[in-house]
Amino acid sequence: MKKITFAIACTVAFVTTAASASVFAQTVAAAAPTSADAQLIQKGRYLAAAGDCIACHTAKGGKPFAGGLGIASPIGTIYSTNITPDKATGIGNYTLGDFDRAVRHGIAKDGSTLYPAMPYVSYAKVKPADVKALYAYFMHGVEPVSQGNRASDIPWPLSMRWPLRFWRGAFAPEVVSDDSPLPNDPVARGRYLVEGLAHCSACHTPRGYGLEEKSLTDDGNQFLSGGVVDGYLAKNLRGDRKDGLGNWSEADIVAFLKSGRTAHSAAFGGMADVVQNSTQHMSDQDLGAIAAYLKTLAPANTSVGTLAADPASANALRAGTDRSNGALTFVDNCAACHRTSGSGYESTFPTLALSTVVNTDDPTSLIRIVLHGGEMPWTKAAPTHYAMPGFATRLTDRDVADVLTFVRSSWGNHAPSVRQEQVAKVRKSMESGSSPDRPENQ
Repeated sequence: MKKITFAIACTVAFVTTAASASVFAQTVAAAAPTSADAQLIQKGRYLAAAGDCIACHTAKGGKPFAGGLGIASPIGTIYSTNITPDKATGIGNYTLGDFDRAVRHGIAKDGSTLYPAMPYVSYAKVKPADVKALYAYFMHGVEPVSQGNRASDIPWPLSMRWPLRFWRGAFAPEVVSDDSPLPNDPVARGRYLVEGLAHCSACHTPRGYGLEEKSLTDDGNQFLSGGVVDGYLAKNLRGDRKDGLGNWSEADIVAFLKSGRTAHSAAFGGMADVVQNSTQHMSDQDLGAIAAYLKTLAPANTSVGTLAADPASANALRAGTDRSNGALTFVDNCAACHRTSGSGYESTFPTLALSTVVNTDDPTSLIRIVLHGGEMPWTKAAPTHYAMPGFATRLTDRDVADVLTFVRSSWGNHAPSVRQEQVAKVRKSMESGSSPDRPENQ
């Protein structure tokens, strides 16, 4: 991730913080009062899952929504707040108006501006009726937990909140007031979810100099064109065939969001957590709507053509004629799962040949996966989750750079080579617990 201030560092936690599936299951809450609308609470429960609220507001091993999750930033650690209905330490004394101002306006009950860890720039598009349902759920469908909020570790004067009001004024959009039903159109529903409650752009849209998302809507080609968060590249979700969703069908997208995998790819990093805690719990209708909407997005880069398969690399590996360090490292460490053809095994080990992850200009995710490893999410649709071990102790920086350069130039792949210094930077960031810059900018 780029060197950034607390704003973007906080935003990372939206999709990258894991709360286990078992924790999600624990959100079955205390019985609602007899006067509460049970149907409204159930709707709010669903919307809270769609918004992945549990990710930021549940500490590892902690009670659901009780806060305390540490979010690292270059200037210190910020801790998420208790959003259970406990009156002393949570939001039990919030009115619907207080709740709405926090969720959609970014303004706390005491009038201070929230850190942009709360994705209010996206939630500004959530309709008031859905905010009301969320409020009903958190007030009557979540178990109160007495747990005080932890102060941030940001030193003064950087800890002062008043400058955040100017950031909010400059970059937060107008809050929607229209509560009319959406058109009976999957694309409209998908746009509403993607731009609003699911806050996909928080990770998948690049940032400007003010750390703002360069676009909050699909009126330009920057929206959902990809961004680096928490040491991974949140991929391009537009129609690019080389590194986006151009070659993905709507069925591929639905399968990915529901199970964490397709026949050719698998979720990793923060996206694995999003699938496990959020999207697998969404209805097929809403997942289909998201897929239908994403497939309407034009390519971010119209000058890049398509890739074509090339069997020469596979033939050289099988014949043993490629004696480069990258090829030999691949045979010794990768070929058993990903095969000499780069085709992997369907729904088990992802395809490397012509992969949109492999062919991104930015190798951040690939470097981190090789060093750290990865694990598919557990989902109801695909309960067996396969894992890839990390090779940080087995491979040198040169080995990692060479094998990734080999992968990114084989089987028809066409992506920039990876430098040893780029690997060293990511390795150092992992060891220190910080987030790396974009390797291509170093």
